[in-house]
Amino acid sequence: MSSTKTVMLCGVGGQGALLAADILARCAMACGQDVKLSEIHGMAQRGGAVTTVIRLGDKVASMVADEGLVDCLVAFETTEALRNLPYLAEGGSMFVSDESIEPLPVLMGKASMPRAPRKTLQELGAAVIPAGVLAKQAGSSKAVNVVLLGALSTRLPYPEDLWRETIARRVPEQFKDINLTAFELGRTWAQENAPRATA
Repeated sequence: MSSTKTVMLCGVGGQGALLAADILARCAMACGQDVKLSEIHGMAQRGGAVTTVIRLGDKVASMVADEGLVDCLVAFETTEALRNLPYLAEGGSMFVSDESIEPLPVLMGKASMPRAPRKTLQELGAAVIPAGVLAKQAGSSKAVNVVLLGALSTRLPYPEDLWRETIARRVPEQFKDINLTAFELGRTWAQENAPRATA
């Protein structure tokens, strides 16, 4: 892959977005690619927005990801997917966990949740994944991040074995099999159900 790819992971604190970004970056570096990574944290605890941008390629000059330039948007829940939608490039891929978490402004009564976010996202071409269900099937509801990585892996040129090796090295030994299963379930779901990339 000669051109730079930009991946955005967005969710809320406690969902494992940073681990997912680290696994992705390690896969790219293992393939000899240049990687630039930036993290934007809201509140660190569960409920605060967390956005991570990873740029991958032979030579990545800038960390900046402007609106309309993200090739793959991976959202850990539907509200953050809608909020970050302007960053997605035309023809880009969007994978969204079919979960809605009320952010702090909603919990405080200062904002309201979007109506029918799942339907809106599907109409916009997103692959809305039952990631929570697949994670539980793998053995842990906390494996949603690796389910989403499995889906993302179908849009990036890294070998499947490399993803698996990187996950196995990066997660605690006692959770290795759960995470590898979660990756496979996410990858298979995307191959069978996700809209074809138009880019």
